Amino acid sequence: MAVAAAAVLVLLLLSFSGPLCPRLLSASPSPPEPVALTLLACATEKGAVCLDGTPPGYHLQRGSGSGSRSWLIHLEGGAWCSTVERCSDHRMTVLGSSDFMKPMQFAGSGILDSDQHLNPDFYNWNKVYVRYCDGASFSGDAKGRAQDGSIIHFRGLRIYEAVIDELMEKGLVNATQVLLHLPISHNFLKDTSLLDFAYLPCVPRSRQRVLVKHLIDRRALLMGCSAGGLATLLHCDNFSARFPKEASVKCLADAGFFLDAKDISGERSFRSNFDGVVQLQNVRKVLYEDCLANKEPTECFYPAEFIKSIHTPLFILNSAYDPSQIRNILVPGSSDPDKSWLSCKDNIKNCNSTQIQILHGFRNAMVNDLKAVQEKEDWGMFIDSCFTHCQALYGISWNSPISPRLGNKTIAESVGDWNSGRRKGVKYIDCEYPCNPTCSSLLPTPP
Repeated sequence: MAVAAAAVLVLLLLSFSGPLCPRLLSASPSPPEPVALTLLACATEKGAVCLDGTPPGYHLQRGSGSGSRSWLIHLEGGAWCSTVERCSDHRMTVLGSSDFMKPMQFAGSGILDSDQHLNPDFYNWNKVYVRYCDGASFSGDAKGRAQDGSIIHFRGLRIYEAVIDELMEKGLVNATQVLLHLPISHNFLKDTSLLDFAYLPCVPRSRQRVLVKHLIDRRALLMGCSAGGLATLLHCDNFSARFPKEASVKCLADAGFFLDAKDISGERSFRSNFDGVVQLQNVRKVLYEDCLANKEPTECFYPAEFIKSIHTPLFILNSAYDPSQIRNILVPGSSDPDKSWLSCKDNIKNCNSTQIQILHGFRNAMVNDLKAVQEKEDWGMFIDSCFTHCQALYGISWNSPISPRLGNKTIAESVGDWNSGRRKGVKYIDCEYPCNPTCSSLLPTPP
């Protein structure tokens, strides 16, 4: 009986796969068609090119039905390149050239999935996956020269702006345009009874409220994971500013809340990485002015320093024990010459009691830096204690039998509650590891 039950569980979990990969099992006879790569039009003329000068790309899957006017824009992640040498190397990879980009499968990829059961709030939205090929969180605007004399293009900001411009032409602008034709009170989205229905003379009064509900369902959500999550935070207000004030425009940063923390040797070694990105790629244009008035540009690249300046409704999704941050910020190789942390960094279950206490300290620093989220009524967060990175793009993390849960809610339910306004105060912070039994060892971690 136990063996049979285990087999059923394995089969069930196989229906949830990693980001941008097809499900291993599907109810349909054949897997959905992959979403084609669209190269940005006139990229060279706009100077909006990847590190190697090729045009950037994105994958667009059209919405349908009630989601045909709602848009989800995802900014891809993939770390950063902070030196000419590293950026030059990136030109020969998918993180620096569209020559290596292929069509993608959205099925099984969490918030990008078109399965209503697995992704009830976003399944039929227009969904866009913007490829990352600049190495600076879609934020740089400069150029450099490699050792062989060839040009390296640091044009992440131009890529972001040009892609959003092109998507506006393809329908993103229509996400809320009908709302412009209605007189709206300051709290229209909270109380539709305040609408002046005289502006809908051709619609029978019995159908007007249904029509208004349909109009409200037109939304836009900017999101990203890791370096793309940081990009989401940096561009959130700029994205929102493209729409009328009455629009429902929000942002979701997944695994993008990077800490400016000391490593175990007492040095802020990761700051040199961000400093290299900021200086080499000239990201100052995207940094918040009120932060720059009091801080150095590199400090203003860290979310804790500028998050209080963001005005657009924002949701922070992050693990407080994110292996990517543990390996690169808290315990980089330079801080652990005897490699005593190697096993712990690979799997949190291998950490000894002393190491766990240090990880708790890192977790507490993150919680403290997130106080600004607690203070904003229309913001949300889901800070779990699972050893995982980037959770919205994995079906197994997003909404599956072993998804992390806080307040008895999955990530999909929590984000959906916040985005739709079904619930207020969607702000969950997990207890210290290993208190949460829903943190499965099967959740994905970066290599």
